[in-house]
Amino acid sequence: MLHLIWSIIVGFIVGLIARAIMPGADHMGFWMTAGVGIVGSLIGGAIGNLIKKPEPGSMFHPAGILMSIVGALILLVVLRFVFHM
Repeated sequence: MLHLIWSIIVGFIVGLIARAIMPGADHMGFWMTAGVGIVGSLIGGAIGNLIKKPEPGSMFHPAGILMSIVGALILLVVLRFVFHM
């Protein structure tokens, strides 16, 4: 349960930072901002996995805060093209 709460809090912070960096206004609530941060973290982890492979035997390659923000920015760009926000 604590992991879920921590993911939502960090996702919200990452989403806020990504929305602040991205020019223009995005009208999102708390849950959408947290969702952008969480999915951005997954995208950042996938990009990090392409750059440096995880250690053998590890199940998950965590994204750092920088890669999470980059992933959230990529997601915001895709959302703007898809939904014309």
